[in-house]
Amino acid sequence: MTEAIYTLVIEGKPAGPFTLEELKDQNIKPESFLRKPEMDDYKEAHEFPEVRELLHFHKQFTAPQYFAGFDLRMLADVIDWFIIFGMCIVFELAIVLTLGFNQMQTIAMFTAGIVLLPFLKFFYHLYMEYQRQATIGKALLNIKVTNMQGIKPSFQEVLMRNLCKAISTITLFFGYFYLFLNKKQQALHDKMANTLVVKERLM
Repeated sequence: MTEAIYTLVIEGKPAGPFTLEELKDQNIKPESFLRKPEMDDYKEAHEFPEVRELLHFHKQFTAPQYFAGFDLRMLADVIDWFIIFGMCIVFELAIVLTLGFNQMQTIAMFTAGIVLLPFLKFFYHLYMEYQRQATIGKALLNIKVTNMQGIKPSFQEVLMRNLCKAISTITLFFGYFYLFLNKKQQALHDKMANTLVVKERLM
């Protein structure tokens, strides 16, 4: 197996290449910039697990700076509802046409689909926010769910966030408009689950 080769930024200029062992002699700090050949851009040294282990660094986290406001979050939710509703309608139409349902059966099918929509949306959010940190609506708007350190939340945090949405829905104005009352723009369910909805940059 070929040993990883690193390019190190020293006094603003790229230097190297260095092997992992050779990095020991380069006075590297956690915030020093490194890059492997297959990488498009540099990363800080503490972001490489093998470098942290070699030099006994602790992984550092940059606190989120930009938070998704009410408008972006509601627009993302509208997009997600549209996607889930559309997929449900297509699926139900396929069943109706395949099985040749009569009018009463068709009405019953679509009624059941409407009743199941909130549950489908719950599991959709649970899966997407844990696996990708964002639903399709959030991803289209470049926003995502993180923990308080700005990194991927645990499954427990995502589960708590989505369960607590029921409380935000019941307390409608306070639950969702709570984000206007705090600097990190957390809705009530975010506050209860210790999660954030962030965007990459100021827009």
